Amino acid sequence: MKQLRARYGCPVELALEFVGGKWKTVILAHLKESPLRYRDLRQRLPTVSDKVLTERLKDLEQLGLVTKKQLSEIKSASVYMLTERGESLRPVLDALCAWGTQVVGELPVQINY
Repeated sequence: MKQLRARYGCPVELALEFVGGKWKTVILAHLKESPLRYRDLRQRLPTVSDKVLTERLKDLEQLGLVTKKQLSEIKSASVYMLTERGESLRPVLDALCAWGTQVVGELPVQINY
């Protein structure tokens, strides 16, 4: 697991160690819907570089939120999915999605699904 500090100022600070940053939470939100291959995640996140996506997936694996499962003996036949710890974030991810859906109508922005 990723090396965590011994002390945090509050529980939110610890939680943000796991999901902080732009891409970790977005990746988790996509994996919440279903397990995905790397290429499928890549298509859903066109503005993130391959390097950053790979790094964030490794971070999420080290934190125990995501696991990579081989589907067959072919190396590229694998999917990323939420672990039990990752699944425990489902209510948080659902709440963020609901809030984003609600506020999008108040802003001059679009969400491309």
